[in-house]
Amino acid sequence: MGGDHGPAIVIPGAALTLERRPDARFVIFGDEGQVVPLIDQHPKLKAVTTFHHTEVSVKMDDKPSQALRYGRYKSSMWRAIDATKTGEADVTVSAGNTGALMAMSKFCLKSMPEVDRPAIACLWPTVRGESVVLDVGATIGADARHLVDLAVMGAAMARVVFDLDRPTVGLLNVGVEEIKGVEAVKEAGRILRELNLPQMNYHGFVEGDDLGKGTVDVVVTEGFTGNIALKTAEGTARQISTYLKAAMSRSLMAKIGYLFARGAFAALKDKMDPRKVNGGVFLGLEGIVIKSHGGTDAVGFASATELGYEMARENLMAKVREMVAASARQEASAQEASAQREAAAQAATVQ
Repeated sequence: MGGDHGPAIVIPGAALTLERRPDARFVIFGDEGQVVPLIDQHPKLKAVTTFHHTEVSVKMDDKPSQALRYGRYKSSMWRAIDATKTGEADVTVSAGNTGALMAMSKFCLKSMPEVDRPAIACLWPTVRGESVVLDVGATIGADARHLVDLAVMGAAMARVVFDLDRPTVGLLNVGVEEIKGVEAVKEAGRILRELNLPQMNYHGFVEGDDLGKGTVDVVVTEGFTGNIALKTAEGTARQISTYLKAAMSRSLMAKIGYLFARGAFAALKDKMDPRKVNGGVFLGLEGIVIKSHGGTDAVGFASATELGYEMARENLMAKVREMVAASARQEASAQEASAQREAAAQAATVQ
């Protein structure tokens, strides 16, 4: 029921997902009067769908606290999340209010024991293919411990999405030199180097231009910076598209040139299509939740749903738990070894 277009986009998006993933099954929550007529237009989708009527839906401009007060237990958003908690569904996908979705997901699913705060991870198109970037807006600010958690969870997602045994991970910074950046980022880099987890390869610091280059498989930053980077990239893509359209229609020769090069332009348009990488994954929760862009169309919503399908099929939760637990064990071991060294040094000084 959320997003700019509600079920008019969600239902066709689900039908498109079913064409590509014939073994998918759907549990849909929403207003019967709006949703059922749309489902009836897609007989194949209807055959694999369980529908639940809900009279309450979260508005796009609701504050998270408001949504929790009036929408808990009875809204379509809450009940969709709860379906993942109870096992009726493997993953929740919503184009609704981001703040409300995160608040309800944290309240309903809870965070993993070793994770202080969840994050939103997205797929980022690069010249090499795609990278995982997180956090792109779940929480503002981060200490070193949170950045390490983000690196571990992002690496687990990259292992699933890109089928990599040891994805490379970089911390977004104002320079690649170890002396640059705020203390939290430098401390996180030190911890990741010392942990040397076997499931990931810590690359070091990366800069803003490395996002597009695809220098690493996973780029880690806190939510404020990540969200600005995401919105800047989306705006730049639209700006370039506008420039190209204007240039191609400026003169007769430009129009003729476009006719000869339209295959290349079509490939460029496809590469820059934000709908193909739509869907932010909420990481760090005891369940999989995917946030679709509210303004996307059916193609974009299908991308988000298919991303959720892959996350569930490849057992993302198990991989995140495995890596987070391994990180906690190794960090505890490192702290114990450090404490023993300090105790030994103090004892030697006393002697």
